[in-house]
Amino acid sequence: MPDETRNNRQIAIWLLCVCAAIFVMLVIGGATRLTHSGLSMMTWDPLMGWIPPLNQMQWLDSFEHYKKIPEFYELNPDMDVEGYKNIFMLEYIHRVWGRLIGLFFLLPFLYFLMAGKIAKSFRPKLIIMFVLGGMQGVLGWYMVSSGFDNPHVSQYRLTAHLSAAFIIYGYIFWVAMGLLFPDKDASLYDIRPLRWLALGITGLVALTVMAGGLVAGLKAGFAYNTFPLMEGRFIPEGYAMLTPFHLNLFENIAAVQFDHRILAETLLLCVFGLWWYARKFTLSDRVRMAFNLLLGMVVLQVSLGIATLVMVVPTWLAVTHQGSAMLLFTAALFTNHTLRRS
Repeated sequence: MPDETRNNRQIAIWLLCVCAAIFVMLVIGGATRLTHSGLSMMTWDPLMGWIPPLNQMQWLDSFEHYKKIPEFYELNPDMDVEGYKNIFMLEYIHRVWGRLIGLFFLLPFLYFLMAGKIAKSFRPKLIIMFVLGGMQGVLGWYMVSSGFDNPHVSQYRLTAHLSAAFIIYGYIFWVAMGLLFPDKDASLYDIRPLRWLALGITGLVALTVMAGGLVAGLKAGFAYNTFPLMEGRFIPEGYAMLTPFHLNLFENIAAVQFDHRILAETLLLCVFGLWWYARKFTLSDRVRMAFNLLLGMVVLQVSLGIATLVMVVPTWLAVTHQGSAMLLFTAALFTNHTLRRS
């Protein structure tokens, strides 16, 4: 194996491990949100934030800070310091894991750089990844700070934080795939129609994820817990109750949940249609596998979403649904990449 090919494979494996770490971060973040743990840490210190309270006095002092925000006196007025420790430690793990991802990226990057394994033309891509990761940490704190004056964080900031995680993950995954699969597969047909359709599917996946962020931010999953109708209606009563109308798309629980449902159902139909259409093409085994994986993941994701809704958002199932969204996004990216290499 030539040195360049070997180096690229090593870098790709490292980047895929970073993707796996980001996936874990997403799962932890979902659990943090669902257990109302995100506002338990009232300070953000990139240097000293590695150290949690070490004695009872420090725990009581931290708890006193938490008792000053609306989340405590509106949602958790009966919480004691022991209960506070539970939610604090989950948010602490979430933040420390983010820092560890930064180290897990930076240290191998420095090693590959000093070992001369990274081509000069490739270095800017890695620098962009690192900068985006740092900006995501700042965006996370911006999201948390929105909950200091309200019992919940802003659904807009939560959606932005979630979307940024998917963007960073998607960029790293795409670059890693380019290193692993630099060669093109042969195809007997012009598959450009498939490429454009798969790109549209990926855009629809991203839009559905963003709509899910609004659902999470508004706690909209705890309402209308029936399927396929919403309290006996296809379009729920009160869909357009806010004025101006566009506010319903972002701030109306009924409208936000309905939109997320429609996007998910549309995505399911579109993926099945694309999978069926792709059968007319002579494709490589890897491309065919990508389409099968995409179809399987969208069926799983929609099923998890319905189950999460009708079971009134149990934490374990909601976290699984959020993690599965990233796996579906991965399948969509993988499908696009295999088509671009055909």
